[in-house]
Amino acid sequence: MSQTKSGLVITAHPGDFVWRAGGAIALHAQRGYRMKIVCLSFGERGESQFAWKKAGVSLAEVKAGRKAEAEEAARILGAEIEFFDCGDYPLRPTEAMLDRTIDIFREEKPAFVLTHALEDPYNFDHPVAAHFAQEARIIAQAAGHKPDPTRAYAAPPVFLFEPHQPEQCNFKPQVILNIDAVWEIKYKAFQVLAAQKHLWEYYTRVALNRGVQGGRNTGKPMTYGEAYQRLFPEALEVLA
Repeated sequence: MSQTKSGLVITAHPGDFVWRAGGAIALHAQRGYRMKIVCLSFGERGESQFAWKKAGVSLAEVKAGRKAEAEEAARILGAEIEFFDCGDYPLRPTEAMLDRTIDIFREEKPAFVLTHALEDPYNFDHPVAAHFAQEARIIAQAAGHKPDPTRAYAAPPVFLFEPHQPEQCNFKPQVILNIDAVWEIKYKAFQVLAAQKHLWEYYTRVALNRGVQGGRNTGKPMTYGEAYQRLFPEALEVLA
């Protein structure tokens, strides 16, 4: 069981946690959080465009390459990573994987969870991962699931990270996180993902756009930002 604050990231593919949440992971890791990534697949079919350009490459070779990339990216960001290998295009988590994730929720007691948007007409794996994460969170609260009267558990807030085309996914950027302090770390993790190098520049532009919006909404300088949508309301005592 973790003795320090922790954060949990549940991602469909290796690149997703880097492009969409790498700043949050690195930022909280620097602040002493134990950051845990659950990566449901290796992104071996639909998320490895450049890997498949090598003549004669096998599925096993692509999976091994993506696994190595994801491990190195997680290391750079300051996180640990656990793989489930539940397929990719399509993503098909099993009951055993769900049960393991419920145990992770209870073991880690994350202060927050990061996962995909609930809709994505371009990539069905992403909402599958989001619903998987939400279901695990809900079951982890259930006193009757693996009952243990000594165990206390409070469900953490869930933040949905930005999809590739947010306007098509009903994504509302309710939270913009300033990642200026860790941008160079995030970009270094980008460069590990050789199988998706065509996305490096795209997600740099996304971070710059969100930085402009973050600065405008706070009145404070911000160059790079990450956008998130809250899945549940935030309960407050005062508004400001």
